[in-house]
Amino acid sequence: MASISHSPHALHESGEPALLPLENGDHLDQKTFHARYEAMPKGFRAELIGGIVYVASPLKRPHSRHHVKLIHWLSSYEDVTPGVETHDNATSILSDENEPQADASLLIVAPGHGQTREENKYIVGAPELTAEIAASSASIDLHAKRREYEREGVKEYLVVQLQPFRVHWFVARQGRFDELAPGPDGILRSEVFPGLWLDPAALEQLDSQRLCAVLQQGLATPEHAAFVARLQGQ
Repeated sequence: MASISHSPHALHESGEPALLPLENGDHLDQKTFHARYEAMPKGFRAELIGGIVYVASPLKRPHSRHHVKLIHWLSSYEDVTPGVETHDNATSILSDENEPQADASLLIVAPGHGQTREENKYIVGAPELTAEIAASSASIDLHAKRREYEREGVKEYLVVQLQPFRVHWFVARQGRFDELAPGPDGILRSEVFPGLWLDPAALEQLDSQRLCAVLQQGLATPEHAAFVARLQGQ
C-alpha cells in the first residue's frame, strides 16, 4: 500500500512521489481518484460523483438494518433468475468523472444482454439497477448521484430515503429518469427486471416475511418466466 502524506512533494522511500490522501470535495478525474483510493487505508470509503470526491460518513443502525433487507430482497431475486448478479457496496467505473460505490446493484450478466463488463475485478459500465440507502447522504443521492446515474445510462435507480421514509424508484425512459409509480396495491414493479416487486411499507417496517411474499408474487408471473427464458437464450 502506498504511503500517505499531505505534502504534494512527499516521496516514497523509493524516491517516487507519494499519493495524496483523498479529501471530501476534491475535484479529480476517475483515474487519479482510483489510484488514490486504492492507496487509502482499509475500511476507508469514498466515491467520485461528477468529478467531485464524497467521503462516506460512518453508517448508523437504521442504515445498516435497511441495507440488510435490501440486499436480501435482491439476492432472493437473483437466486431464481439465472443471468443476473446482486452486488453489495461494489465499485462501478462509469466514466472519467464517475466511480460510485452504491449500497447495492443488480446486473444483467447473461452474455449479450447486459451493459457492464469486468476489468481488473471491477465493474465497468452502468449497472442496470443501482440502489442507495439515503440517510445523511440523501441530498447527494437524490440530486448529484441521480443526475450522474441518469447521464451514464443506469436503467433503474432505487433510493430508500429514511427520514422521512420514502422509496424513490427512478426508471430511464428516453434517456431521462422518471419516477416509477406504484400500482393500486402500493407495490413497485421493476420495468427492467420483470418480477422484481417491492412493498415499500414492508421495507419501512423491516418486515422480511412481507417483502419475500410480495417478491414471490412477482416471481410467479409469466413476465418473470419469459425474462429468464430470454436470458437463457430460449
